[in-house]
Amino acid sequence: MDQEEGLKALDNIVTRFNTYEDFLDSQITTVDLYYLEDETLARQLVELGYRGTGERVKREDFEGRKAAIEISRLAERAQQKTLTSAGKDLQDNFLMALAMREEDNRNGKLSLNQQDAAHTLKKQLASVIFIRDRNSYGQEISGYIDYAHRLKTEDFEVYFSGKKRLLPRTTDISFYNWDADVAVCNSSPNYQVIADNPEGLLFRYKRDRKILNVDPKAQPGDNSTRIPIPTELYIQAVIFDHISRRKT
Repeated sequence: MDQEEGLKALDNIVTRFNTYEDFLDSQITTVDLYYLEDETLARQLVELGYRGTGERVKREDFEGRKAAIEISRLAERAQQKTLTSAGKDLQDNFLMALAMREEDNRNGKLSLNQQDAAHTLKKQLASVIFIRDRNSYGQEISGYIDYAHRLKTEDFEVYFSGKKRLLPRTTDISFYNWDADVAVCNSSPNYQVIADNPEGLLFRYKRDRKILNVDPKAQPGDNSTRIPIPTELYIQAVIFDHISRRKT
């Protein structure tokens, strides 16, 4: 039996029995108990490999694999609980686009790593959301949202469930009220705002120092993409995806 087959066999045993003692008991026959007259002794003989009706499994292997499976299960449950988009019936393209990016922006990394001959390239996703629409007063507003930062600072359950619409705020990396002529810029933990650029607003990603250009007539920059999102929720929505690559 090779290593992979052995692990599958162990997993089958671990998932069938709650405890190592339950596994040992399954290997004890009525004849064993008749002659030994001691359940504890019978278990010890099975554990040592002297008795038993099946494959021998060491206690440390059983309990180690049991713990690993439980940790994996808890991690999966925690991940499902963390992703506020999980299980939601998302009908609009914009919410679907946010859901696709939630895990990577929340964790600050992409699921797949790319390798070269000598190094591992650690890839991190940091999306910027542009929204133009009207606020509750009917005023036209627009702004750029650091998606990863907003995920860390508020509960997106209300947005993915449709209870509220995601709108730019004066605390986001850029906000503009067209009717009131109010413009605000703030650097975030991920992006530094460059507002004095004569050609328009720029954002510098702090981890790799790359520039994200949000001008629709310009290229977004190295390792960045600009994706307009057709949506019925807003006048206009665009998502900029910046992927940072660092050698580790």
